[in-house]
Amino acid sequence: MAKVLITGAAGFLGSHLCDRFIKEGHEVIGMDNLLTGSMSNIEHLFPLKQFEFHFHDITKFVHIPGRLDYILHFASPASPIDYLKMPIQTLKVGALGTHNLLGLAKAHAARILVASTSEVYGDPLVHPQPEEYWGNVNPVGPRGVYDEAKRFLEAITMAYRNFHEVDTRIVRIFNTYGPRMRLNDGRVLPTFMRQAIQGEDLTAFGDGSQTRSFCYVDDLVDGIYRLLLSDYTLPMNIGNPSEISIKEFGEEILALTGANQKIVYQPLPQDDPKQRCPDITKARQLLGWEPKVSRKEGLARTYAFFKEVLKP
Repeated sequence: MAKVLITGAAGFLGSHLCDRFIKEGHEVIGMDNLLTGSMSNIEHLFPLKQFEFHFHDITKFVHIPGRLDYILHFASPASPIDYLKMPIQTLKVGALGTHNLLGLAKAHAARILVASTSEVYGDPLVHPQPEEYWGNVNPVGPRGVYDEAKRFLEAITMAYRNFHEVDTRIVRIFNTYGPRMRLNDGRVLPTFMRQAIQGEDLTAFGDGSQTRSFCYVDDLVDGIYRLLLSDYTLPMNIGNPSEISIKEFGEEILALTGANQKIVYQPLPQDDPKQRCPDITKARQLLGWEPKVSRKEGLARTYAFFKEVLKP
C-alpha cells in the first residue's frame, strides 16, 4: 500500500483520482482549498479509513508527516471562467504551489506527477499536437495566466528533476468530461448539457468549425495512473484523438437529450484555439494506453449525472 497525496482532490479530476487510488488499495491524502472544488465530490470517501482530507492552500508551505510515496499535483483553476476571474491565484498555484510540492517530493524522496494541459500548445500551428511541439501561446493575452502557469509548471518540474534528481512525471491533459463536472464552469460540454436540459439554445463561439477532442474521465484517470507507474519522465499527452467540431458536438448533445432547440453563435474569444487533438503515439507505445469509452457511451453517463443534478 502506497501513501499518496492528491492536490485539488475536491475537484473534478482530483476526486476521480482519489477514487482510483483507493480502489487500487492505496492510502490517499486529499488536499484542497475549495477555491473551485466541492466537498460533495469526495464526501463518499470520508467514512473510509484509507482517506483523509487536508483543507490547505498549496501556495503556502506544505507539510505531510511520515512516509509519502507519491504526489499528484492537480490543484489549479482549469476553466476559462475560473482563471479569468482568478488570474493571480492561477499563476500562484502553478508557480508557488508547484515549487512547494516539488520541495515536498524532494524531502520525502517521493515520485511526483504534475498536471499540465493541452493549453501549453496554445492555438496550435501543428495538428494533431505531438509532445515535441513547443506551441503558439500569447503570454499577455487573457488565457496567458493559465497557459504560462502550466508552461512554468513543466519547466520547474524538469529543473527539479535535472538539478535535484527528483522523480517526476508530467501529463498534458486534453479536454476531459464526465460526472462531477461543474455545470457553470464555462466549458463547452457542461454548458451545452445544461442549456439542453433547461430548454435553452446552445451557445457556441465562432462559427462552430473549431475542433475539440473529448476524453471520458475514467479513461484519462487510467492513463494518468499508468504514466505515474511508468519509467517515462518527459511530458506525455493523455487524451482522446477522436476529433469533432463544436457544431457537430452541439448537434450530438441535442440528439442525446432530445431537445429541439438550436445552436446560436457568438464571437470567438481572443486566442481561443481553432483545433485541439492529441497525438497519443507515445501513450499507446509506452503505456499500452488508449481511450476505451466511446463518446456516445461517455456522453450518456454524463447526461444522466447532469439530469440528476438539475432535477427540480
